[in-house]
Amino acid sequence: MAFVYILECSDGSLYTGWTSNLEKRIARHNEGKASKYTRSKRPVVLKYFE
Repeated sequence: MAFVYILECSDGSLYTGWTSNLEKRIARHNEGKASKYTRSKRPVVLKYFE
């Protein structure tokens, strides 16, 4: 199953993405290993998914 998600970054910006493993993907964002965009804007908070 695939998920679309929206994260709020520490600077207030929003990031959208998709994944098949939501919990693991968010953890990777907060480790700085998922996206160049979110790497410098940690921590990120999950705001929405479906």
